[in-house]
Amino acid sequence: MTLAYIPSPSTGVIHLGPIPLRGYAFCIIIGVFVAVWLGNKRWIARGGKPGTVADIAVWAVPFGLVGGRLYHVITDYQLYFGEGRDWVDAFKIWEGGLGIWGAIALGAVGAWIGCRLRGIPLPAWADALAPGIAIAQAFGRWGNWFNQELYGRATDLPWALKISEGPNRVAGTYHPTFLYESLWCLGVAALVIWADRRFRLGHGRAFALYVAAYCLGRGWIEYMRVDEAHHIFGVRLNVWTAIVVFIAAVVYFVLSAKLRPGREEVVEPDTSGGPGAVAAADKPEAGEADAKADAKPDAKPDLTKAAPADRKGAEGAAKADLTKAADGAANGADKS
Repeated sequence: MTLAYIPSPSTGVIHLGPIPLRGYAFCIIIGVFVAVWLGNKRWIARGGKPGTVADIAVWAVPFGLVGGRLYHVITDYQLYFGEGRDWVDAFKIWEGGLGIWGAIALGAVGAWIGCRLRGIPLPAWADALAPGIAIAQAFGRWGNWFNQELYGRATDLPWALKISEGPNRVAGTYHPTFLYESLWCLGVAALVIWADRRFRLGHGRAFALYVAAYCLGRGWIEYMRVDEAHHIFGVRLNVWTAIVVFIAAVVYFVLSAKLRPGREEVVEPDTSGGPGAVAAADKPEAGEADAKADAKPDAKPDLTKAAPADRKGAEGAAKADLTKAADGAANGADKS
């Protein structure tokens, strides 16, 4: 008998009149706001403009939600297209089911579009947002607690999660994998912030560190879960995904450090004279220098250089006058 455990909520929905407030969606929304808030602070500290992170998030978040849902539906298609299933349920995102792999992949596409429109480098923006994404995941995992889903094997540990009887689940106490991953994500965020300050990571390496560190934790946490999943050589699909993504993140980190060491000096162009324009303002163009020279009140023309040209002009004008006078006299003589 388990003497202590983490209780699960009796329902994942709270109704305010006719408006349903779903715990799963609430956790995701909080996570997004925290990620944007922290990302904005880090972006400004790197020399960017306030509000840029939010502007790009307007692109990244919708793409990420679509990508996360697509990954979940594709990898767990039997839940929506199997016998006795209703394919319409694939669109019910509020009932849970977002794959972080698809969310990051397609969210990066949306972020790339936003960065292109603002003329800023995607890796720098990703570095600023990396720890915020980890914190957003920490909040988002509590949505699984509201829905009583994605728990681990049965256990009688004092921090076991109590699950009630319901569709596709058996009452009992299980490993709270949502809590394990939430705490792991907070640790990843702290690691990225520390490493970024200590080593001045740039050109996407802070984001690569976040990805690699998250994959390490996701691997062993995923291995504990007992929900239905596809297996390859006896290993859950998401474990294989974590391994592949971890290797890719480490390779990127190493190559980036060799090819583009250091951190970006300017992360966002600024034509209004803000912090981002300092580097460009230090070196005036040749045309600007000439304009400054021309604008000096004590500037005097070089008479010695102008004299030859003036003499030639005067001689030409005199010759023209003599020619006109001669022609006029000849005309007058003809008329007379």
